[in-house]
Amino acid sequence: MADLRINLAGIQSPNPFWLASAPPTNSGYQVQRAFEAGWGGAVWKTLGEPILNVSSRFAAVSYNGQRVAGFNNIELITDRPLEVNLQEIYETKKKFPHHAIIASLMVEPKQEKWHEIVKRVEDVGVDGLELNFGCPHGMAERGMGSASGQVPELVEKQTYWVKEAARTPVIVKLTPNITDITVTAEAATRGGADAVSMINTINSLAGVDLDTWNTVPHVAGKGAHGGYCGPAVKPIALNMVAECARNPLVNVPISGIGGISNWQDAAEFILMGATGVQVCTAAMHHGFSIVEDMIDGLNNYLDDKGLASVMDLVGRSVSRYSNWGDLDLNYKIVAEINNDVCINCNKCHIACEDTSHQCIDLYTENGRPLLKVREEDCVGCNLCSIVCPVDGAISMVERKSTVPPMTWNERQTLISSLSK
Repeated sequence: MADLRINLAGIQSPNPFWLASAPPTNSGYQVQRAFEAGWGGAVWKTLGEPILNVSSRFAAVSYNGQRVAGFNNIELITDRPLEVNLQEIYETKKKFPHHAIIASLMVEPKQEKWHEIVKRVEDVGVDGLELNFGCPHGMAERGMGSASGQVPELVEKQTYWVKEAARTPVIVKLTPNITDITVTAEAATRGGADAVSMINTINSLAGVDLDTWNTVPHVAGKGAHGGYCGPAVKPIALNMVAECARNPLVNVPISGIGGISNWQDAAEFILMGATGVQVCTAAMHHGFSIVEDMIDGLNNYLDDKGLASVMDLVGRSVSRYSNWGDLDLNYKIVAEINNDVCINCNKCHIACEDTSHQCIDLYTENGRPLLKVREEDCVGCNLCSIVCPVDGAISMVERKSTVPPMTWNERQTLISSLSK
């Protein structure tokens, strides 16, 4: 079996599956249960000045029969005293010395506040620190969380303050509620961050009850924006991880977060540059035991690929992620319909006819309805294969181009040279 151990900026754990800082890591009891189930690490629910949480704090978005396609929360950081959390961290680390315990921290943007909390959490034996610059609600209104994380100068300055006092590796958790996450990732790197983690939750409102007109969730008839996570955010998170992984100014390891629900999701994040991953919503939906399938699945995948270690998988797809201007304009794929498999639902024809390039024809042969693609008009957009409900009915097939590869950037350079 492959070696699933990881080393993220000096933080070692028996596998790349960590629980993210969230309700599942709110107590020593929970974290110890998680480690017993097989999780390699846990980022403790964010520590800071204890606050009061509201009742009615979670909401979910279900779609097309899938429960919890997205998850929304208006919960804040720990509402338990710091001393209680520190004692439980100490006891948990003593019981599980080889598992990674990371302390998530959030305090006011003041140097002395950061120095004080760093010393206190490191004294109980944590393996690393994660600075929560991502929480988009509640704490942000008090100048913390994403209020800091959206300002590169504050990210750099606070990271630097933490590094002044820290003896353990410092991970900076970034907010996705920003135009370009690489800007704050670069700022964290300049501040001395040993790693970055992303993404924290996305600003959201889960819904409105059409009977009562209350927001979902609501607290005594009042609602507020919350943080969105779960499977629905995975493509957003994966892109942000990839953008940071290919940015030469963000030359630190990445802990990937956002919609990771199974080993396949984890493998994608690792391929796009994450050294390890953090999971929250899937654990809340299905319980800690999901990590068993994650471990088995990733092990089997690495074996199939002939890789001895999960660390050998890190970043293998990063070089394939580029800018639009670097894509080959002459690359050609077309749709092919297998009428032996097709059930004649005609969804591909409707989608192509109404919203794409009108290149799928309906015809009858020996009294049997059939579909055929006019290749000369097909642009290879993939829409028909996406809407098709039957596996194998539509394939996207590469066609050999009669002209050499040419990118948009190369085309513009050629046009410019010819015009001189």
